[in-house]
Order: sequence, then structure tokens, then C-alpha cells
Amino acid sequence: MDLALAPETLARWQFGITTVYHFLFVPLTISLAALTAGLQTAWVRSGKEKYLKATKFWGKLFLINIAMGVVTGIVQEFQFGMNWSDYSRFVGDVFGAPLAFEALIAFFFESTFIGLWIFGWDKLPQKIHLACIWMVSIGTILSAYFILAANSWMQHPVGYRINEAKGRAELTDFWLVLTQNTALTQVFHTLSAAFLTGGAFMVGIAAFHLTRKKHIPVMKTSLRLGLVTVVVGGMLTAISGDLLGKVMYEQQPMKMAAAEALWDGEAPAPFSVFAVGDVDEGHNKVAIEIPGLLSFLAKDDFSSYVPGINDVNKAEQEKYGPGDYRPNIPVAYWGFRWMIGFGMASFALGAVGLWLTRKKFLLPHHLRVGDDEVPHLSLLPGRILGPTLTKWYWRIAILTLGFPLIANSWGWIFTEMGRQPWVVYGVLRTRDAVSPGVSQGEILTSMIVFTALYAILAVVEVKLLVKYVKAGPPELTEADLNPPTKIGGDSRDADKPMAFSY
Repeated sequence: MDLALAPETLARWQFGITTVYHFLFVPLTISLAALTAGLQTAWVRSGKEKYLKATKFWGKLFLINIAMGVVTGIVQEFQFGMNWSDYSRFVGDVFGAPLAFEALIAFFFESTFIGLWIFGWDKLPQKIHLACIWMVSIGTILSAYFILAANSWMQHPVGYRINEAKGRAELTDFWLVLTQNTALTQVFHTLSAAFLTGGAFMVGIAAFHLTRKKHIPVMKTSLRLGLVTVVVGGMLTAISGDLLGKVMYEQQPMKMAAAEALWDGEAPAPFSVFAVGDVDEGHNKVAIEIPGLLSFLAKDDFSSYVPGINDVNKAEQEKYGPGDYRPNIPVAYWGFRWMIGFGMASFALGAVGLWLTRKKFLLPHHLRVGDDEVPHLSLLPGRILGPTLTKWYWRIAILTLGFPLIANSWGWIFTEMGRQPWVVYGVLRTRDAVSPGVSQGEILTSMIVFTALYAILAVVEVKLLVKYVKAGPPELTEADLNPPTKIGGDSRDADKPMAFSY
């Protein structure tokens, strides 16, 4: 059978497509829930209408996003029984525990409070209604935590034993699975990247409206919140990425050696800026490097030894038997760089925008809209930045809303493909995890169907987002401005129309 169409290859492609697609929604769900909760908190505390309008605007985009995330997430979990039954049979006792907690939180905890938040605008007192969206935010974070703990166990299996009689792994220490350093650092890094993603999303959409001189008060507030979120999220992403990288150098040295195209161990080891390698020969034909930097990034010591791809491959052959234990080197190398490059590009643009606004190089000008004058942000022409640079800055700011999504996708591709040929590192190989009874044709058919379905969902998602982004913040009603003071509202509240429905 052609290796390119082997069931293992097709199953990996299908899982990769559905996982990357699903994870487009996860970071936005986590960050938008918290940012929406923060905006609603500002409204409850200040009573300012711009915060209420911003809450409803970003809350609507959050709900569209989480609905798509739930749908695609369910399909992803079904694949464990479809194409990876041997994996499920071998690790189900361990892997199923955090997944069960995630399902309870996602489908009971989050869904309950989302429902209360959607339909409780004119039924619940302000503070109780506010508590609902904060509970949703906490639920999204907890849900992500359990999923990441399960994935971290695949990267670094702990808290289990192998039952030789039953031929399966059995859970012995659930707390260790949840709190090992792999899980903690991966959760830190993923959540940081999620807020970088949400902040960039907010900056891009706010810039879109500001350049068109629409919804100025709401979008100025959103712009500032987004810029701060991008900068803080970007810094935390860099810090957490460094911590996670150090953990991976200890636990998966092959993955990190592939990420740097380091073929042979060196002390000190250089950081690769650009490389063109020969995988068959096991060396680089072209290499632009920074001496000693990789040693510092790996072990906080500019002179420390870092093992290379060839060294680790030989060691794993001695430990696990004959075979090639190298991942796809070009994918690992470039995926690692695209992850960092697109993520840090958003951070840099956010830092520039935040600096410009704080230094008042973004000055308020006035534009007449009907009979009212509203402030508009435009870069001061002719001094620090001219009109041409002003225009280009805002255009790039709009585009940057997609940069972290690209970075997230490549980050997960690197994380999962860099672990190959293991599905559970050092315990279970990917080739031994596929469903033995599923044929090449069946996997190919399901992959084509799922991919086509996801393409349709992508069109629906984009159209919904574009529609509501262009519409901007909603007009407020009397019910919005005078919420009930007790659960269920008083007799006057009963006659008010529902203020926030979808």
C-alpha cells in the first residue's frame, strides 16, 4: 500500500485538520469571555453606556465563536473512537479522566451560565447577571486546563502503570496528571497566547471601525483594552514559552533539537536563525546561527551541552529498538519559527499602538456626525507619523487580528508533529494507536466529508462574524438602561422586551 495513503497517515491528516480547525475557536472563546466580563464589570461599576454597548457587541461575537467551538470539539472527540480505537483502549483509563471533567464543565457548568447570561439581561439583577459571565469565563479556563492536562500526559506520561495482563495503561495518580510541570507550563503558555489572540482580535476590529469614523466611543475603549491585552498577553506568552521550552528540552530533546535543526550535540549550542538541511545526510547545508544562545534558552547557561537530532535518535534506538525516531524536521523547524514570528508580530504592533496612544501621538480630532460631535482617533499628521504612515499603521493593525490564529495553529502542529513517532511519548507509537478495523477507503471518505463540512462551517462563521462586526454595537433600549433590581424583575420589568437575545 502506498505509504502516503496508509490508514495511519490518513487518520493523522483527519485528526490534524479537525484539531487545527477547532483550535481556531478555543483561544478566542477563552479570551473573549474574560474581556466581555471585564467590560460588563466596568459598566456595572460606572454606569457608562459605552461599556454596556461594548459588552453586548463583544459578547455577541463571543457567543458565535463558542457555538462553533463546541460543535467542532464534539467531532474531534468522536475521532478517538473512529480512527484511534487502539489508542482509546490502551490509555482510556488515564486519558478519559481529564476528558470527563472537561465535558462536565463545558456541557453543564458553562452552558448553564451562558444560558443565564443570554436570557437574564432583563430578568436578573446586575451583579448576579455579571457573575454569570464571570462563571462562564472561569468555566472556559477550567475546561482548557483539563484538556491541556490530558494532552500534557501524552507529551510526558506520569501517574500511571502498565497492566501487562490487560495490555493497557491504568491511572494511579490523577493529581500528578493534573499538576505535573508539563501541564502547568503548557496551560500557562496556552492561556497567555489565548489573550494575545483575543486582544489582537479586538484591536483589529476596533481599528476597522475607527478608520471609518464609526462607533467612536465604544471602539476607542475597545482599542485601548485590546492593545493592553496584546502587550500583556504577548509578554506572558514569551515568558511561558521560554519555561515550556526548558521543560521540553528535558522531556522531549528530539522535538527541540528538530525545532533548531541541531543535528549534532554542541556545547555551547547555537540558536538557528535560518537553516537549510539535508535530512538524509543529517546535517545543514546552510546555517545562520547565534553562538551559545540555544544553550542559554535550554538551560540558562551559555556554555551548556544540548543534544542534537542524531544523538537523540541513536539514544532512542538503543532504548526502544530499531527505527527512525526523528519527526518531520522541516515542519518542526519552520512551524516553530512561524509560531514565534506571527505571535511576536502581533505583540510588536500592539506595543507600538499602546505607546502611540499613551504618548498622545494618537490625538482626538472631532468629526461632525449629524448634530453631534464625537472624538475620533487619528495619528497626528506631519510630526511623528505622517498621513501615509498613519494609514498603513491602521491597515496593518486590522490585518494583525489573524496573526495569533496562525501562530496558534503552527504551535499545535509543532507540538504534535514534533512528538512523532509517538502518540504517547515513550509508551505508545502512533502506528500502534490506529483502529485496526477501519479501512483506507473509510478513513479517506470520512476525512473528505469532515473537511467539506468544516469548509461550509467556516463560510457560515465568517459571514456571521462579518455581519455583526460591520453592524457594530447595538442601540440601547430602556430595558438595557434600567435593569431589574431583583430576580425576575418587578411588575414594570415584566412588560419590558427581552434586551439581549439571539
